[in-house]
Order: sequence, then C-alpha cells, then structure tokens
Amino acid sequence: MKNYLLRHLQNFFGSLGSMSRQLIPTAMTIAVIGIALALPSALHIMVLNGNAIAGGWEHIRNFSVYLTPGTTLDYAERLAVEIENHDSVQSVTVIPADKALEEFQQSAGFGDVMATLDKNPLPHTLVVQPVVDAPPATLRIIEAQLLTQEDVDMVKLDTEWVIRLNAGLDLVQRIVWIAAILLIGAVIIITGNTIRLDIQNRRAEIEVSKLLGATDGFVRRPFLYIGFWYGLLGSCFALFLLGTGFMLISGPVERLSGLYGGGFQLLGMNQSTALAVFAGGLLAGLGGAWSAVARHLSDIQPRV
Repeated sequence: MKNYLLRHLQNFFGSLGSMSRQLIPTAMTIAVIGIALALPSALHIMVLNGNAIAGGWEHIRNFSVYLTPGTTLDYAERLAVEIENHDSVQSVTVIPADKALEEFQQSAGFGDVMATLDKNPLPHTLVVQPVVDAPPATLRIIEAQLLTQEDVDMVKLDTEWVIRLNAGLDLVQRIVWIAAILLIGAVIIITGNTIRLDIQNRRAEIEVSKLLGATDGFVRRPFLYIGFWYGLLGSCFALFLLGTGFMLISGPVERLSGLYGGGFQLLGMNQSTALAVFAGGLLAGLGGAWSAVARHLSDIQPRV
C-alpha cells in the first residue's frame, strides 16, 4: 500500500512537472479551459443580478383587487383571509382607503385638490401575492372567482405579462444549462486533444514501458493526473476571470444605481457557483483525459 500511494504521489507531481516543461502551450490550454468555464458562470451571475434589479419575480407577479367604494374595512379584511386560504396564494395585504389616499397625495402632489373633496374617492385595495409556481391559468380562475363577489369592483391581473415572465424565466434557465453543457463538452474536447498530442509525443517512452512489463493502468495514470491538473488550473483561472470582471464593473454599476436613486448592490460569485466551477472543471479535465487515453493508448504496442 505504501508503494502504491508513493507511486500515485510521484505521478501527481510528475505530471505537473511535465506540464511546466511546456509552459506556453500549457498556459494557453489552461486559459482556454478557464474562459470556457467562466462564460456559463458569468451568465448565471447575470441572471441573479437581473432578479435583484427587478426586485424579485414574485413582486412582479402580484395583482390588485379593488373593492367597491364605500365597502367596509371589515369586509376587506374578511375577503383577504378568504383569498389567503387559496393554495396558490402566498399572502394578501390590505391597503385601507385612508392610507391609499394619503400615499396618493404625497406621491402625486395633489394634496390641495384632494383636500377639497367631501369624501375619499379611493376604495380599499387588496394586494395578492401568488406562490412562485402558480400557473397563469390558476390566476385567471382566482380572478373570475373574485369578480363574482358583490363588493369587488375590479381585479387588475396582467396574465399576459405573467405568461411572458414564465417564458422568459424558462428561456434564461435553458440558455444557462445549454451553454454550460456545450462549454463543458468543449473543455472535454480540448483536454482530450491535448492529452492525445502528449501521448503521441511520448509514444516511444510508452512502447518501452510496455515492453518492460508496464500495465495499461501504470501507463494511463500520469495522463489522468495531467487532465486533473488542467481541470483544476482551468477552474482557478475561471474564478480569477469572474473575480476580475466583478471588480471592474462593480464601481460603474454602483454609480449608475446612485444616479437613479437606488441602493443596488451587485451580486458577485457565491459559494455554490465557485463549487460548480471547480466540479465542472475537474470532471471535464478527467473526462477528457480518460477519453483520450482509452482511444489511443491501446493502439500503442511494443514492437519486438
């Protein structure tokens, strides 16, 4: 067991030494792998920041229920409880008419005009927040049920926008997955082609090793470690690119947010994204090395 572990340790560092002897080709391969890993990660981070800028998709899906003017606040609260009991509804907020009038006066600047009115013309309003996975068809059913209520004047539900929102979310998610799969495939091909060239350059050495009795596993091991190093170093370079890109754009984004009176903080790379980059890089590096070794190593046989 000691000799087995020692042999693995020698191959582990020996493969890194063989890569360092071809510094420029190795650096170029690592750079290409890093760029391929960084692209889907950057797209994922952009989606997270888009959700944050929009204030969350759940807020956009909210719809309002306007009651008939003169309806009592007790009825509005009872109706809110009834709506909230629906499986597709997460919460219901009651906005009393007096509070709505106060906010309207402050935001619209019509305080003097509204003060001349004998009574409050605004109705009580219910703001309904559906659950995240509520389908548009269910929201339409809720709308139809509410409109049958005697004291419900109007339901403001933009179902077309909800449909477009769901389609947009699905499209972005699919783009991220497709990009990730394609670029991981590219990393496998790049690593496999690099290992194949290394195998051809060391063909004579492999023939001599097999002639002396080396097994396929013994010959295969250094190339697998080379694939491991390519995946690991490529992942580190991808994280470096993501971190550098975040630092370059964080300042302009904060200044732009300040000009619009917002306090948006750019979301950087989180722990799950970093782990996904490392896992994808290592698996792709080992997968590319294994595919190259499996295809080309068996073709090299010692000539007696």
